[in-house]
Amino acid sequence: MNFDNRTGYDTRAGIFKLLSDDEATIVHTTNTAARLSDGAQFLDLESLDQGVQRARGTTAPLGRLLARTAVREKTWNSILLLVGIVP
Repeated sequence: MNFDNRTGYDTRAGIFKLLSDDEATIVHTTNTAARLSDGAQFLDLESLDQGVQRARGTTAPLGRLLARTAVREKTWNSILLLVGIVP
């Protein structure tokens, strides 16, 4: 996957439109935590072309991460389809 700035912005906006109010709150809370647990799956919203990643110690700044545990399974799968990753 190769996202230019505009496509990346539109894709990130599309991702947030998929979130319920509860999920958006959880995503916000997750992004203010110290860091993700080792092994936790996430998407780096600034580097969607890297696909699903696993947290290992130091990761990308939390303000740009979407942790899998922050959303329902159905939402996670919809997000993966949106960014072109087969769940």
